[in-house]
Formats: sequence, structure tokens, C-alpha cells
Amino acid sequence: MTQTARPYRSVLYIPGSKERALEKAMGLPADAIIFDLEDAVAPDEKPAARKLLAQVLTDWDFGARARIVRINGLDTEWGAADCNAMDEAIARGAKIDAVLIPKVNCARDLDAVAALVPGADLWAMMETCQGMLNAAEIAAHPKLKGMVMGTNDLAKELNSRFRADRLPMQAGLGLCLLAGRAHGLILVDGVYNAFKDEDGLLFECEQGRDMGFDGKTLIHPAQLEIANRAFAPSDAEIDLAQRQIAAFDEVMANGGGVAVVDGKIVENLHIVTAKATLAKAAAIAALAG
Repeated sequence: MTQTARPYRSVLYIPGSKERALEKAMGLPADAIIFDLEDAVAPDEKPAARKLLAQVLTDWDFGARARIVRINGLDTEWGAADCNAMDEAIARGAKIDAVLIPKVNCARDLDAVAALVPGADLWAMMETCQGMLNAAEIAAHPKLKGMVMGTNDLAKELNSRFRADRLPMQAGLGLCLLAGRAHGLILVDGVYNAFKDEDGLLFECEQGRDMGFDGKTLIHPAQLEIANRAFAPSDAEIDLAQRQIAAFDEVMANGGGVAVVDGKIVENLHIVTAKATLAKAAAIAALAG
């Protein structure tokens, strides 16, 4: 299934409790923002953060950025109240593109949130071994629109060592990519913790792009430029897409045959990919504008 051309190159976590950070986010070049009520908010601050975020998303303008709210799990004392607050905010006109559910293990976890926030799409944090093994079932849920890789929690569950190539978690990430692509979901890679290490971030962004992710979750605004560049079509990719479409159209106009670009056969499947590349490039240009 095809996915939207809307860019999700950079998906920045912002604490829902920090009004100054929320205000700054309105001017950052992030494709999407995860307004976090879970890990980024201390337990005693959660009620106030929930109230603040509901008001912010009702009154403030975040432009074309996708707005995603990460709630606390329903197995905590805060999860149901988070859902109720977001549902009430949507009823008041708040623009919330999706509710992000932590530690999704099975489709039933999505059912419970869907019942509490019926007016929002759902995204799933894929960060447990059980969730990875149930990725196909989770991805098929009718309310689910995106998956976010929680690589820190996954590494903890795996008891794996850090490796730059992320070899220990490739199986889990691959299962999510397969399941997500089968159902047309947005797929966002996990965070890179060393936010001052630009070379390491670039390597992991390029690895994620090669694997098929749409973008990367980020923990600091300094990471935005690298992620935006890494997950955008390059000039060379745009040029190739244009030439493939032109060559294919010319062959079809002349009665059919075989189109060839740079010594390689161009088939209809390549044209589908080429058109998706150009659509994403156009969407990024529109977002920047």
C-alpha cells in the first residue's frame, strides 16, 4: 500500500510540561512534533502538563507541522486522564493529528485508546519484544497510522550492547518495516542519544533511510538539519526520477517497448517510485514555503 507524501523526516520530542519549549517549537523546522506527556514529564508534573498541553494545542498555531501527543500508558495512573483531556481538547477544536501510545504489545492496546479518544488517529511506540513479534497484528489495526521505534527501550529488553550498526535490533526493526509497509503506515526510526555527535547521527539517519524509514525521532533541535537533509530526496534522486518518467512516457507514446535510463531498464514499478520521490520533494518544498 502507498503512504502519504507528507514529510516526516524530523519528528521532534518536546516535553509537554515546558511552556517555553512548546513556544519555541512553533518556529523550528521540524516536520512533526511529539508532545510528550510520558518519559519527558516527571510524575508530579503530569497533571499540570496535561492541562497545559490541551490548552496549547487548542490555542496555538504550529503551522503545517504534524501534531502527535504521546500519552502515558493506560496501565499507569495518568493514561486514562491523558486520553480524556485530549478527547475534550479535540472537541474544543484542538488540532491533534494522532495520539501516540507507549509500549504497544498487541492490537488490544490500541482498542482501549481508540475507545477513549475516538476523534484521533493512533500511532504506536514499538519498543518491546512482544510488540515486535506482534507487529503484523498491530499494523493492521484500522485506527493506526504510524509506528515509532523506541530503540532505547528495545535495547534494554534485548539486553544488547550498543553498536553503531544496530545489528542486535535489526530483526525487530525489520518486522515493523514489513508490517508497516504492508498497511501503508508512516514509519519513524528511533532516537540517537548523543545529540552533539553529528557524524553518528548522520550515519544512523542514512542507515534508517536505506532501511526504508520515513524519518527519525529527535531529542534536540540541533539534530533537525541533519535528519531533514538525510530523509529528503537528493538532487540526484530527483533528477533520476524525472528522467525515468520522461523516458518511460516517451516509450509509451511511441507504442511501447523498453525504456532505458543510465543503462538500466525502467519498468512501471520504477515509475511508481519515481513519482513518489517527486511528490515527497514537492511536499517538502511546500512545507518550507
